[in-house]
Amino acid sequence: MADLWWIYSKPVPAGGRELCTLFLQCSCITAVIGGLFYNWMFASLEYSWHLSVAVAVSFSLLLLLTLFLVHPARCVFSMIMPTLGTKQGRKLLFSTCIMIAVVNITPNIISNIKTILQVIQCIWKNSSDSLLNSTALLEKVSWEFGDAVQETIPSMYKPMNGHFRFSLLQNSSLIYQKMHLAGEKISREFLSVEVLVKDSIRVANRLAAGFFMLYLCFESTWYLKNYLTNLSFDNFYITKKLERLAADRRAAHLLVCSSKKLIRPTGLKMSWEEVGQCLVRAMLVTVALMLLLVLVAMDHFAFSVADTAVTKAAQFSVVPVTLSIKYKAKIQIMPFLLKVFWPPPEALLLKDFNKTYHHHLIFSSAHCRISPPRPPNPSVLLVVGLLFCILYGTVFLETYARRLCRGIAASFFQSCEEKRVLHLYTKLSRRHRKE
Repeated sequence: MADLWWIYSKPVPAGGRELCTLFLQCSCITAVIGGLFYNWMFASLEYSWHLSVAVAVSFSLLLLLTLFLVHPARCVFSMIMPTLGTKQGRKLLFSTCIMIAVVNITPNIISNIKTILQVIQCIWKNSSDSLLNSTALLEKVSWEFGDAVQETIPSMYKPMNGHFRFSLLQNSSLIYQKMHLAGEKISREFLSVEVLVKDSIRVANRLAAGFFMLYLCFESTWYLKNYLTNLSFDNFYITKKLERLAADRRAAHLLVCSSKKLIRPTGLKMSWEEVGQCLVRAMLVTVALMLLLVLVAMDHFAFSVADTAVTKAAQFSVVPVTLSIKYKAKIQIMPFLLKVFWPPPEALLLKDFNKTYHHHLIFSSAHCRISPPRPPNPSVLLVVGLLFCILYGTVFLETYARRLCRGIAASFFQSCEEKRVLHLYTKLSRRHRKE
């Protein structure tokens, strides 16, 4: 492995064997990166498969030529891998989490809301139908009651018509048509909102992912540029070259005196500044996690409400309605005239009218078209949870990722590393003399 890395990091291969080895290394790297790039475009960014294949193949060929011919490009590309463990890698993971959540959770919420509206529409339709039927019952009651009045009142006082008049809408198709159009309009609006949200998030995620990838390359290039031009940049490590230089000049005590200010690049020790940065980054990841958990909670809440609505609507019992009419009347004229000119009062008593009518109000029906509620997808929660575990891991691994970037740059540009080690040694010596 050391020999392979030595061939990969050399500016110019020494012979034909090293040239072939370098080409094979670059070919294997580009094949793996091309496959990952295709999967990222097709599965995460949701591009078409033929476009993903074309872009992945073109990108792989361009990357192969760049890695094989340009030595600094190999260094920058090698530093991109550990840079994924820094904030730029976290931004890419955030973009992936948002895309997964929006594409899989938001349609679920909208579908459950549509189910709730379908339940309301079903109850509205059946209850209005029952109310229309109840007016027919009232018409029947009015006619029977009017007939009874006509039969019981003497002909001298019999009214011209003893019936009540009800204006009943016999054809209810207009109401059903309006209700159907209202339901279709709501469905179209929800569908348009769902499509708009998914398209907007998809475009935003593609733009953000492209920007983050370009910035990832830029950050690696910026690090290499500072490493090559600024001898003090990221130069506070006790490396093996620094130890050998101090031992050759019999100044090993400089490293002991500066042990609190210098750290070893291969050790696990962190400075207080690095620990503080890790805590700040962890808080930012926690805020993003809370926002995503709110979206997940909305998904569960919408499913719970939709499931309860469908279950309760199916359990709605028929509401019985009882209409009782009790009618009792008699004619009262001046009493003394009744005694003289009229038959006994019992003859003027009218027959009682006492009937009970039954009706049922129906609020739900098995013929309603209600789509079943969609439960939350547990695999989405699992994937998002794993991504956030990786995010929390990158929070604490970012320090070591930067140390790895420095090691990669040192292996590619060893002459520059020797200058940096000499600069650090001179700085420690000058500080020691002042003290």
